[in-house]
Amino acid sequence: MSGQLYAFRVGESVEVRLDKFLTTNMPDFTRSRLQGLIRDGFVAINGEVVLKTGFTVEAGDQINVRVPHPEPADLIPQNIPLEIVFENKDLMVVNKSAGMVVHPALGHATGTLVNAALAHIPDLEGIGGELRPGIVHRLDKDTSGLIILAKNERAHQFLQNQFKARKVKKIYLTLVEGSPPTPEGRIEAFIGRDSTHRKKMTIVPESKGREAVSEYYTLEKFSQHTLLEVHPLTGRTHQIRIHMAFLDCPVAGDTLYGRRRPSVEINRQFLHAGRLTIRIPGGEERTFEAPLPEELESVLAFLRRH
Repeated sequence: MSGQLYAFRVGESVEVRLDKFLTTNMPDFTRSRLQGLIRDGFVAINGEVVLKTGFTVEAGDQINVRVPHPEPADLIPQNIPLEIVFENKDLMVVNKSAGMVVHPALGHATGTLVNAALAHIPDLEGIGGELRPGIVHRLDKDTSGLIILAKNERAHQFLQNQFKARKVKKIYLTLVEGSPPTPEGRIEAFIGRDSTHRKKMTIVPESKGREAVSEYYTLEKFSQHTLLEVHPLTGRTHQIRIHMAFLDCPVAGDTLYGRRRPSVEINRQFLHAGRLTIRIPGGEERTFEAPLPEELESVLAFLRRH
């Protein structure tokens, strides 16, 4: 049977759950991934396969773990052009174009960033037992800009931990209708699912949602619009779009949370993930940048002339 083998001898005076022991000693794997390996029979203690994640290991136990080679995912590689900003053996940073869905889902089985990445990454090691890139964070279909994909489980875990710890600096550019109440500010409003519209999120009481925090800074003012730099400190679904609408200055072109008919010539929301600072595997902190797309620059050029 093929795969990568790991062996551990439990130290003295130790009594701990099997999944917790493995999480501590195999930090490149998520706890859920290790629990799956246990349930699927890839973990043995003193030569006997153990299927219970909560099994108590004791001092002197010999634990063997086999991590099988990733299996082909039920995904179709597609040779779709990608603007690759950075790439190494662990990850790829892409400047995603507006209109591209990140991950296959109902109604979007092909043509996604994941389908494109599968064709562009020949040295893909796989995530969670499947030959697929790891999506570390997401961007809405009609939001352009920087997004990171991990090539292996170690990188996926390393990068995701930074997002969870809020150590990643994300900067977005957005054009909003009108202007916020102050030139710069901080929005703290809990976000949850809209009870009447399944595709929408909304501001909800603390007990019914998740904390969402955004900071914004005015870059340029126009007669009926404002160009903002937004720093989301959390990563909730549609966070910036909801927070801007909450301030009564929705993102221009956002027909879900703003005006049904855009006030400028644009066929998408004016929202672009322009800068991302994160520590990559190996410990180096890197800042990646993606310029504002031409269709958004043309909107600003028009507003500057009128």
